[in-house]
Amino acid sequence: MIRLFTAIAIPPQIGQGLLPRQGGIEGARWRPLEAFHITLRFVGDVAEDLAADLDEALAQITAPAFDLELASAGHFGEGADIHAVWAGVDESAPLRQLQKSHERAARTAGLKPESRLYTPHVTLAYLKRPSVPEVGAWLQANNLLRSPSFRVDRFGLYSSWQTREGSAYRLEREYLLDV
Repeated sequence: MIRLFTAIAIPPQIGQGLLPRQGGIEGARWRPLEAFHITLRFVGDVAEDLAADLDEALAQITAPAFDLELASAGHFGEGADIHAVWAGVDESAPLRQLQKSHERAARTAGLKPESRLYTPHVTLAYLKRPSVPEVGAWLQANNLLRSPSFRVDRFGLYSSWQTREGSAYRLEREYLLDV
């Protein structure tokens, strides 16, 4: 079994602009620069043969390269159950189309449909029973977050595993978009 997801890596120069925003919430597990990404499709734990089928389906995706910007900040969960804070992604039709292509590829490979609403974001920290006022203050301080535009000309298939510091990711395969 291998734990997989597909994503767009955040360029280091864009990620550097996110690092100063990582503070102000006690107990937060802030993500390192190399972990910043925009998930396109979470896959989960799958057998190696299904992973190979997914790789084959992803390789068939054709889409044009496009530009993206990060914009705003948000969180997942409510009250004491808030479990992540993130940088948002400016609305992008090409990103939505690419994400739909990943959903189709996952179904072609035999995965069940994703039931959650797609919310493109870059996770900045995972939280466990945070102080709600601290999260509120962080959101207020970061709600005008805006990055420079960056070019998306590829996506990747990543594996994930747990370490003492949190999840670690490895790029298993990279797929180029049309330039």
